[in-house]
Amino acid sequence: MIYFYDGTKEAFLTALVLSFRDSDPFLTSGNKQLVLGQETAFVRTDQDKAKKVEERLLSFDKDCMHDLDTILRSGDVGKDNVALAYFRLLAEKKCPVRMMLGEDAVLAADECIHRVGFEIHRFHGFVRFLGTASGALYAPISPDNDICDLLVPHFRARMPKIPFVIHDVKRKKAAVYDGENTFLAPLDEAEVVLAADETAWQRLWRKYYDSVNIPSRERLKQMRGYMPVRYWKFMPEKRPFHDAEGDEDAPVLPS
Repeated sequence: MIYFYDGTKEAFLTALVLSFRDSDPFLTSGNKQLVLGQETAFVRTDQDKAKKVEERLLSFDKDCMHDLDTILRSGDVGKDNVALAYFRLLAEKKCPVRMMLGEDAVLAADECIHRVGFEIHRFHGFVRFLGTASGALYAPISPDNDICDLLVPHFRARMPKIPFVIHDVKRKKAAVYDGENTFLAPLDEAEVVLAADETAWQRLWRKYYDSVNIPSRERLKQMRGYMPVRYWKFMPEKRPFHDAEGDEDAPVLPS
């Protein structure tokens, strides 16, 4: 049976109950090519049932909902079934299973959680803020995983008085810190007026990068390992910027 759900935690927990006695379930929050005669079910979220399942799972492992949240944030196409197999095993064992790495379900979940955590760590260093005319900072990103709100605590601790927006342009959402509170909001396109000196700061950043680079000791393969090319789009030191007048140092906002 193929179970379609909306990708939320509550819908997942509902699907977990509905599919528990299914010997070969397949769960997806996206599209799935169907085979002739294949059975399907569209999961309708049951809040009461989801709450009971959550409480039951937490009685087995008090940290399991953190694992679920992390897995569901993954950009991996198979994340739904990774989570399903992991939580079916947790329900069967009735005790924490995260250290049972001999189990395929646990190993897959552990790898998925690690990839999300590793990208969060990377983006602590990869986010590049732009100064705006309002005094707030704006940073466009396009991560593999759904992590923009998880980056806020790191930057909030370092800039507690400065409002900022971290915009996930791929998922069209933004994590916003207003100087006191943090919230997540849908954001398709950002209309940002840059600060008057932002171009100068971008130029200075590029000059610094060029000054510490040693052309005779370039290690491009190693560099791409530490700073994957897919992240370069919004990094001024790796991407040539162009404004309307052809200034290669001027920042460009995502379209």
